[in-house]
Amino acid sequence: MAPVVVLVGVPGCGKTTVGRALAATLGVEFRDTDVDIEQMAGKPIPEIFIDEGEEHFRKLERAAVAAALAAGTGVLALGGGAVLAEETRAALIGHRVVHLSVELPDAVKRVGLGAGRPLLAINPRATLKHLMDQRRPLYDEVATTTVTTDGRTPAAIVVEIAALLSR
Repeated sequence: MAPVVVLVGVPGCGKTTVGRALAATLGVEFRDTDVDIEQMAGKPIPEIFIDEGEEHFRKLERAAVAAALAAGTGVLALGGGAVLAEETRAALIGHRVVHLSVELPDAVKRVGLGAGRPLLAINPRATLKHLMDQRRPLYDEVATTTVTTDGRTPAAIVVEIAALLSR
């Protein structure tokens, strides 16, 4: 069994907001691997970064993604950096993966000053631009579809994704 759809994209693209609304629309479960990681570690992601470092976090992330893909439930949102792992990109082959694409101005508005986002703690705008430039090719590599979220409401995005899934 596979998830109905996997959502990928940079921080601020709407994975959690759109994912929850899409799951409700489809009548399925919503799962966020960042939440899974926090449950596994017993602490918030920023604390994992501070206490054990990014490498440890990425190890937990790879395990969380593998478990979530194997569980095959509803709508699955991956953390923004999950696609950095080659094994995660390979595991996404054969799944319906939607890249929620957003440009820098909208992403900055949505993310704010990076509260709770360790990679955006210092100079959020410049860091987010760097992450976008670094990760966009990887999102495009794993995506079966790209949906632009700039200037759009979550409801409009959900309608588009639901229509794509019904094909």
